[in-house]
Amino acid sequence: MPEFRIAHRTPLPVAEAWRRVTDWERHAAQVPFTSTTVLTDGPNREGTRFVARTGLGPLGFDDPMEITLWQPPSPEARCRLTKTGKVLTGWAEIEVHPAVRGPGSYVVWREDLRLTKLPRFLDAATARAGRVVFGYALRRLLK
Repeated sequence: MPEFRIAHRTPLPVAEAWRRVTDWERHAAQVPFTSTTVLTDGPNREGTRFVARTGLGPLGFDDPMEITLWQPPSPEARCRLTKTGKVLTGWAEIEVHPAVRGPGSYVVWREDLRLTKLPRFLDAATARAGRVVFGYALRRLLK
C-alpha cells in the first residue's frame, strides 16, 4: 500500500490543533466535493465511526472509517483511523506534538491508502495525490 506522511508546524497550542484535526465534519469543508457524516454519538473515542462521501451527485464513493486508537492531548495526542470501505482501504494516523522550540504544535498525518480497483504500479501516483490533497486539507484545518 502506498504510505505517505505530511508534517505541519502551527502556532496553535496542542489542544486547539487536536480539536481542529479531529473535527470530522470540518474535514469535509476543506476537501472539495466531500461531505462527512458521523454515525456514532460524540464525543470522539475508540469505536467512533463516520463516513466521508466524495463525489458529485450520484457519482462518487463512500470512505467509511472507525477510530481504533484515541489518545487525547497529554501533552501529545494521537488517533488512528481504520478505513473499512470497498473503494478505499488502509489507515490514517494523526499525531499532535508540542513544538520543540517556541509556542505552537507540530502535526503529523500519516496515511496508508489503497484504492482497491487500481493496480499496484499506480501506488506512487496515489501517494503523491494523497500528499497533495491531505496536505491542502491539513493546512486549511489549522489555519
